[in-house]
Amino acid sequence: MSQYTSKTVLVLGANSDVAKEAILLYLRKGYQVIAASRSTAGINAFMAARRAPTDLLTVCYFDATEFEEHERFYQSLPAKPHIVVYAAGFQVTNEQALVDWEGSFRMMQVHYAGAVSIIHLIINDTTNTHLERIIGLSSLSGVRGRKSNFVYGSTKAAFTQYLAGLRQYLFPRKVTVNVIVAGYIRSKMTAGLDLPESLLMEPAFIARAIVNAGTGFEIVPGFKWKLIHQVLKHLPEKLVAKLP
Repeated sequence: MSQYTSKTVLVLGANSDVAKEAILLYLRKGYQVIAASRSTAGINAFMAARRAPTDLLTVCYFDATEFEEHERFYQSLPAKPHIVVYAAGFQVTNEQALVDWEGSFRMMQVHYAGAVSIIHLIINDTTNTHLERIIGLSSLSGVRGRKSNFVYGSTKAAFTQYLAGLRQYLFPRKVTVNVIVAGYIRSKMTAGLDLPESLLMEPAFIARAIVNAGTGFEIVPGFKWKLIHQVLKHLPEKLVAKLP
């Protein structure tokens, strides 16, 4: 492990497969990490199995959808963050989302409303003068609306656009905002889905993109996905309509 940095990283939605790998990387770089999630037991079990340096780790409860508790959560943190990573996620299939309002609404809450709620508390804290970076985990599903996943994709699109505006808003304060626009990830959220093996990325690969984020806004991990990202952005609407 490298020398202790004295910087603190707050990871929200810390039990996601990508977030847990990112936490390991931050810990090994000597960061203090606050891992916040509904599943604190899951984080502790993962860190024990991977023999993480837990002297630098604090695990605490956080639910993105419990908006009324966000203020209390933030004020109770053991340290104010230098870096914030928002990785909370929830997904139901498009078919289910069309008939299950609760599932659709929860995706909206977890991916967008919950993120906005807690991030606003963080950026409006004038006592935290060392905030330097906010990173959001989004998805290529939010690049263009497609008939197979437009409900989920719309929540990710909203999050990406929010982060784009936030980046401009925080520029005078020298706070960097990044969005990780990820393709298919081998994770518990995609388990059981019929996805092409050649396009699946490992959580640790995405985690490296998070921890090594530079100054650019959109970060698309993986060469294949960079190409797909560009195609999706510029594909004529009549061709997008033919995509699954």
